[in-house]
Amino acid sequence: MDLSLGVPATLAIAALVLVVGRELVKRIGFLRKYSIPEPVAGGLVAALLVAALQAAGVRIGFDSSLQPGLMLAFFATIGLGADARMVAKGGGALLRFTVCVIGMLVLENVIGVGVAKALGIDPLIGLIAGSVTMAGGHGTGAAWGQRFAEQFGLVEGPALALASATFGLIMGGVIGGPVAMRLIRRLQARGEALGVAAEEALTHDEAEAVEPFTPERLTVTIMLVAASVAAGTALARMTENPVFTLPTFVWTLFVGALLRNLLSLARLHEIDGQALSFTGIVALSLFLAMALMSLRLWELASLALPMLVILALNAVGVALYTSFVTFRIMGANYEAAVLVAGQCGFGLGATPTAIANLQAICSRYGAAPQAFILVPVVGAFVIDLCNAIVISGFVHIVALLR
Repeated sequence: MDLSLGVPATLAIAALVLVVGRELVKRIGFLRKYSIPEPVAGGLVAALLVAALQAAGVRIGFDSSLQPGLMLAFFATIGLGADARMVAKGGGALLRFTVCVIGMLVLENVIGVGVAKALGIDPLIGLIAGSVTMAGGHGTGAAWGQRFAEQFGLVEGPALALASATFGLIMGGVIGGPVAMRLIRRLQARGEALGVAAEEALTHDEAEAVEPFTPERLTVTIMLVAASVAAGTALARMTENPVFTLPTFVWTLFVGALLRNLLSLARLHEIDGQALSFTGIVALSLFLAMALMSLRLWELASLALPMLVILALNAVGVALYTSFVTFRIMGANYEAAVLVAGQCGFGLGATPTAIANLQAICSRYGAAPQAFILVPVVGAFVIDLCNAIVISGFVHIVALLR
């Protein structure tokens, strides 16, 4: 029995997936502890249900026509949230930390592609289990997975990407704290000073006073998001070539960042952070829900063990890299140790995981003001742009290895 669902039914089920995911995260401590996103929790349940129905002879097809637009809208919000003034505050430390992060991205892909070749599986799968999902998270992973499916015929790409990103999200929260605390204990043994008093800790996460949330505020944000998507799509088409092509979502992100800072420089408009965050969350949540509930889990069984091997080695690689490279380059002090916790968080999972790692360390040992500037800036924006360029380079290498 085949059941093909159109756009309205697909959208309704995606919304239901989000409701189920919210209830699961609310009720299950493990999901809350490791900051598993609601769309991921609900989407995996939906994927399991679809797999069970497939085994029973009922094949369900969802209409995926809304997914590309939702994905681009999410990356537009990332770009529109990139304030050049915030980036400038990091100074030389921001440049050094960015170099450390680029080195990590290259390492993740070398491990992923190298192990995939050694195990005799498609090196593109190794790339997916590399910086595509480890540093890219669910949004970037799903975007590249879809691109690999369309360009290289890796039909299981989107499913593998979402599974890998979920693994990374958990590992980023699991290893970040222990790795940083090991470094901090080493500093304590040498009698070095740690953070300032906990009561002086950062207030950047405190909610800002804002006006009541109105449709007018949301309308302007939607206009800017749509403009970024339209311009990014046009630029992607204009610059497409067989040598080096950046995907559409990277152009969209770039246009969003340019638009935000030009408007700010000209004092024409200041981005509404609350409306932008709302728009981004809605777009990403629906995109992930649709992508996850469309997972064809029965097609991934043969790749489960190789993927776990690659992902585990990448987790170990990030832990060692941040301990021996990032820690030393960033000063081998308490701030550097806290940065390690953050880099493990967004290098394997996502920026919220990184911030959670910082908060856990600082609540115990004292504040690290520089880390709370560098990690959000690099983890929320800089890494996406750097990762897109690094991945694009590796795609051409992998194309030669296939």
